[in-house]
Amino acid sequence: MNSIQEAKSDADVLKCRRAVQVLRPLLVDEVYEEAVRRTLADNRQMIFVEENSEAAAVAVFETGYNLHRGKYIYIDDLSTLPEARGKGYAGLLLDWIIDYARREGYDEVHLDSGVSEARTDAHRLYLNKRMQVTSLHFVVKM
Repeated sequence: MNSIQEAKSDADVLKCRRAVQVLRPLLVDEVYEEAVRRTLADNRQMIFVEENSEAAAVAVFETGYNLHRGKYIYIDDLSTLPEARGKGYAGLLLDWIIDYARREGYDEVHLDSGVSEARTDAHRLYLNKRMQVTSLHFVVKM
């Protein structure tokens, strides 16, 4: 099975571009590298599973501490290329993050997921990984 890699170099970040853009289509090529650089500079990590010299699946997560969650990991992005779906890569990334959280003494792992028919498989994966639906997420856009 493919191993998890951390995106540390510019080349790694570029390997992840297409997988990120599947989930975040507004991150077109012209803004992708700067957006990822800013994201990673803000206490986040990017990990991926490589297949055919590019990321078949990618996860971006932040670590932090707050009064509500304690020491936590929040998964910002979890995305798999359409042609790589069904191979277990997203599950591998989730398992890696959850194992990392246990090893490093985190209290919780969080993620938000949009609600639509297209997200059914993703939600099934989260529930199979024993994640619980615990809240509604509200936002005001400016």
